[in-house]
Amino acid sequence: MNDLLVAASALLLDRVIGDPLFPPHPVILMGRYITWFERRFNHPQRPRWNRASGIALVTSGLVVFSGLPFLGLYELSRLAAPAAVITSIWLAATTIAWKGLARSGEKVRRALTERGLPPARAAVSEIVGRDTALLDESGVIRATVETLAENLVDAIVAPVLFACLGGAPWALAYRWINTLDAMVGHHSARYETFGWASARTDDLLNLIPARVTVGLMALALYFARQDPRSALRIVRRDGRRHASPNSGLPEAMMAGGLHIQLGGMNHYQGQASWHPLLGDSGDALQPRHITEALRIVGWTSISLFGLLVVGGVVV
Repeated sequence: MNDLLVAASALLLDRVIGDPLFPPHPVILMGRYITWFERRFNHPQRPRWNRASGIALVTSGLVVFSGLPFLGLYELSRLAAPAAVITSIWLAATTIAWKGLARSGEKVRRALTERGLPPARAAVSEIVGRDTALLDESGVIRATVETLAENLVDAIVAPVLFACLGGAPWALAYRWINTLDAMVGHHSARYETFGWASARTDDLLNLIPARVTVGLMALALYFARQDPRSALRIVRRDGRRHASPNSGLPEAMMAGGLHIQLGGMNHYQGQASWHPLLGDSGDALQPRHITEALRIVGWTSISLFGLLVVGGVVV
């Protein structure tokens, strides 16, 4: 089985089953390693040491979480090729979070419509890094829609594309870098130098996937009987306003597709942070926009799956 079909199978497996309960999820193991390493080698008062330590963390994790699986799959393929294919699909599936992303978005929507604002704040706090205790209904919806758009890249498209290039080991390498960025790639006194290599590498790895995601979202909007051309117009106008070279693209596409405006004031650990506005000030944010964003996530993933199957059969 070629890598395109492995990636397609992994995407389908994640959508059907989601994150495995046993054995321990690779991302959990990655998080434990990052926590252990950071506690011992992160010394903010020593910037040069810290930057070198951060580079060592990136490199060592690639060896452990990508290099070792590569060697294991290589040896397994020599002994039992079908078992190696099955293992590769399972490992690649652990780097994808289509089902988890959809479930998280739906959890916020249901909390907001069925139980009210406090439960919705609690639900959205599980998927965003911003302060959520004082969010109003519009703030909860905006946070959810922005996260769904951004995580289309991180949780679905990027790991699948890396699986296409190099099977499960490459997908695991991407997931390692992305997990690093989520945990230590922050602009803060503690992580500014230690997380520098993690943040820059994550930006680099997402350059192409973010732009592929925009194209897939255009297909999704077409299948959802919406206007992809107006969304692409918003991307061209607003996509580069975001501080991230990648996150602004799918968020602007989502804003244009739903005819809403994203961005604005967020708070992180009590500190205000302004994010550029993306999209036109069209419809007021409502719970239905979470539903519509989830539809776009679904159609984007289905489009990706279809292209992988066709490509895998042709190749």
